[in-house]
Amino acid sequence: MTTAPYNDQNLFKVTRRRFIQHTAVAAGGVLLGGCAVSRPARTEPQRSAQPEPPAADWPALADAALATLRQAGVDYGDVRIVCSRRQVVRGRDGHISGISDGQDCGFGVRVLDRGAWGFGASPVMTPDEARRVARLAVEIARASAALMIEPVTLAPEPVHRDTVRTAFKTDPFEVSLDQKSALLLAAMDAMGRSPGIVRTDGHLWAQRDRKLIVTTEGSHLRFDLLAVHGRIRATAVHDGRFASRSFLTPYLRTGYELIEQQDLVGQAPRVAAEALEKVRAPLVRPGTYDLVLDPAHLALTIHESCGHPTELDRALGYEANYAGTSFLTPDKLGHFQYGSKHVNLVADNTLEGGLASTGYDDDAVECQRWDIIREGVFVGYSDNREVAPKIGLKRSHGCCRADGWSNIPIVRIANVCLMPGAGSVDDLIADVKRGIYIEGRGSYSIDQKRYNFQFGGDAFWLIENGKRTHMLRDVIYTGITPEFWRRCDAVGGPGTFRKYGFITCGKGQPGQSGWMTHAAAAARFRNVQVIAGKT
Repeated sequence: MTTAPYNDQNLFKVTRRRFIQHTAVAAGGVLLGGCAVSRPARTEPQRSAQPEPPAADWPALADAALATLRQAGVDYGDVRIVCSRRQVVRGRDGHISGISDGQDCGFGVRVLDRGAWGFGASPVMTPDEARRVARLAVEIARASAALMIEPVTLAPEPVHRDTVRTAFKTDPFEVSLDQKSALLLAAMDAMGRSPGIVRTDGHLWAQRDRKLIVTTEGSHLRFDLLAVHGRIRATAVHDGRFASRSFLTPYLRTGYELIEQQDLVGQAPRVAAEALEKVRAPLVRPGTYDLVLDPAHLALTIHESCGHPTELDRALGYEANYAGTSFLTPDKLGHFQYGSKHVNLVADNTLEGGLASTGYDDDAVECQRWDIIREGVFVGYSDNREVAPKIGLKRSHGCCRADGWSNIPIVRIANVCLMPGAGSVDDLIADVKRGIYIEGRGSYSIDQKRYNFQFGGDAFWLIENGKRTHMLRDVIYTGITPEFWRRCDAVGGPGTFRKYGFITCGKGQPGQSGWMTHAAAAARFRNVQVIAGKT
């Protein structure tokens, strides 16, 4: 079956980089840490027409680029060849509303020379093009070096030669579109049977990334990475108001068996019933409440108030254009009381199924596990080979990733996880006299230093005298990051621990979308300020 190509927003970024190439480099080096993508000018985004070359041709392309870099005498260089396929099946109101299935292939060459970075990329996957792009990357690095105030120094890393493959039982790309469509249609039908449901929708998503990384240091890494996800949603109307309730499978590195295990059709009647209850629920009364937060909700709270502020480039002030810097500056490392003694946040890029669990990052650094917050004390960052030495680290933690062949790798959040304590969700609720139980993600905002925030959710229940009672609507809680995490007085046990991933974490200029997973156990927070999202 032939379908419309997936519309990749990365191709918009290429145009800006081509502009940089022709203005900055031609001007004799006015680009600092620059990059360029070689691509014909175009007015509309489209997939590369270049077919994926046989895997056997990839080493020849990489060798051509590496030989050019070595001949130029650069301090460091790497070549990333990436071929990505993404398929999305969408449904709305009992119909399949869209199917996209597209492939995007290309390569990037990154160079560190005279203390400055240069980068070039192209979808034309031939040895001659690899040599040309490598020369361009060297040219950009040397032009940038003229403006470098502090030369880049990389943390050392052993040479690695390895192959990484996602473990799975069922390849989602081998499951027919008819079968996927039938699943969405059945789930929408089950939701739509409830009177008062005015809209149903859902989607199934899968992506495979085949990648080769080779470096002038001798590392040679092959990847075959897979990820899947699905979601259904019901929207209800009452008294002029609309409310939606969702059920989603997490974005995880696994196969289609995740979709089958989550039973979207079986979940559909509950989703519809809770959408109807939610739209009729009373508006929350502003005030102070104890909160019990489920892992799907905590994943977003952790991402914004824990993940981003512990990116070392933000903390050093190197990243400020997109979503700001961080209040967790290096002078706080090792002693700042970020949370209560119950708060243990671990960065784990070896987490089974985690989106950042790729074996090695794009610096060719092996993935690792380390502490971010230990018993409430701030003890670690996500970093890469460039920024790790700036705080005295002898090795990078392996958090350098790009969102495709056409972008230069940058520091990205690790799989940051709130580790479990003891007890069930019911145990957490039982010790709450007046509170709110929150499930799922909703709207949020957070300031430029990741300090002041507010979070919504997907569903809310009033807790009275240790029991979850009726639903509420339009709940938003507010806080200051360290004060909020210091209010955590209990974390649920391993039975409440769940993983939820993100594929749209924005960072950088031009912007990139990062992938990572945040696992969490349910947790309780005392005396949190709650406001109403609507009046």
